[in-house]
Amino acid sequence: MSAIPPSAEYAAAVSELRAAGCVFAEDEARLLVEAADSPAQLAVLVSRRAGGIPLEHLLGWAEFCGLRIVVGPGVFVPRRRSELLVREALALAGERAVVVDLCCGSGAIGAALRAAQDGIELHAADIEAAAVEVARRNLEPGGHVYEGDLYEPLPESLRGRVDILVVNAPYVPTEAIALMPPEARDHEPAVALDGGVDGLAVLGRIVAGASGWLAPGGDLLFETSSAQVSAAVDLVTRSGLVARVVTCEDLGATVVVAGLGAQ
Repeated sequence: MSAIPPSAEYAAAVSELRAAGCVFAEDEARLLVEAADSPAQLAVLVSRRAGGIPLEHLLGWAEFCGLRIVVGPGVFVPRRRSELLVREALALAGERAVVVDLCCGSGAIGAALRAAQDGIELHAADIEAAAVEVARRNLEPGGHVYEGDLYEPLPESLRGRVDILVVNAPYVPTEAIALMPPEARDHEPAVALDGGVDGLAVLGRIVAGASGWLAPGGDLLFETSSAQVSAAVDLVTRSGLVARVVTCEDLGATVVVAGLGAQ
């Protein structure tokens, strides 16, 4: 419990956050009050949040699929829409499935899958050192986390054994990054956002290499946008895989499921 009285300090925090344009000022103020050890620390946290620092970076965690996922400065904050990836992967994952969380960031997707499904063999990889450090806190012991570019750091022993290859790769077109909220464009690594000119550069590499890692009947699942889904499905088809598209209006999410066994 916070040592800060919930009255004057809370009201002042709400006022400052609201003035800064925070849509959920009351909820954010409550979380910052709970996180602060003193009125002075609360004032610093509120000031930094009003200045655009992501709330999750200030708290040190993000809520995802009912879990508190450790995050930190320079690490991509998991979005609620990615819960659709988790939902679809769980529908396909057997009890002892071999799962790879590629472009794992904080490891949120892998952590959610492991929490919901006992017995999976979990591997995760990311190119960002800061993300890998945080992912290890979220996934180890029990999971295996590697640093490197896409498939490059994965052990060769995984080739042909991956039942679920789940990916939240960067898919924002380069020119669109400037239009993102400052919390993302100024405080999350560009490598976690920038998908190249059309937003599909990284996904294209992932799709092209997937068949070499998937087990017979295995599936690749990745998030994309509604505007890109047709082009993403075309990438899958040209790579010899079969795709289906899953959407969730409530989450504003679009997921492509692809594999030799996808229906």
